[in-house]
Amino acid sequence: MTVLAGVVALQVAYLLCVGPYRHAFPTARPVGLWRQVVFSQGVLVLLLALASPLDDLADHYLFSAHMIQHLLLTLVAAPLLLAGTPGWLLRELLQATRLLAAARIMRHPLLAFGMFNLVFALAHIPGVYETALAQEPLHAAEHVLFLATAVLMWLPVLSPLEDIPPYPPLGQVLYLFLQTVPASLVGALLTHASNPYYTTYVLAPRVLALNPLEDQQLGGLIMWVGSSVYFLLATAVVFFAWANREEAANRRPVGALSGRTS
Repeated sequence: MTVLAGVVALQVAYLLCVGPYRHAFPTARPVGLWRQVVFSQGVLVLLLALASPLDDLADHYLFSAHMIQHLLLTLVAAPLLLAGTPGWLLRELLQATRLLAAARIMRHPLLAFGMFNLVFALAHIPGVYETALAQEPLHAAEHVLFLATAVLMWLPVLSPLEDIPPYPPLGQVLYLFLQTVPASLVGALLTHASNPYYTTYVLAPRVLALNPLEDQQLGGLIMWVGSSVYFLLATAVVFFAWANREEAANRRPVGALSGRTS
């Protein structure tokens, strides 16, 4: 219930800030419906990951379900929430929490890339994983940390802030492509393991026709293949969007010249 209340409060606070209380923010501008829908989709993904039967499966029965939960938080919810947040609201939030200067620094590619992947990798060390799973406040804090570092990781691509702009398109392409490497390494280690690492899932009742090792290997495969394909698709989207803009820009002077000479 605490998670559900927190996620609903996030949605309500957002709608109030971009709606009836928007004029309370000096730099506020109208927020389009599409952006509000994108943010709400991010909230729905949070509910799916944290307040649905998936959460119970992830915490008590299946490592593979836990992996799906983590990828939903970092690769789906985080970019949707960031893309749905207008620049003026994000700036107001960062200024209110005195994190604007830190965000400018942490947006550096090595820091944004390193923080997200370091946190995600360390969280899957068996001792760290089991400790967080056994203590609900620590587990909740881990999920918040996942979201925070994922938003930081997505800033170089989706930042709505003029003073913390996204990387140039080709920089985004390289950045997103390199994101396939850390998850592939951790996922491969889990997929090729010969023994199950996580006691919780070894002792858990079997709810699928998978033994603990097979469940762990499936979770590793989801991390390895799922995240790699996801980032490759994101890389392709950014590249082709940039290529289309460049092609349109190169055609524009030719069209304008033809119009003047006809």
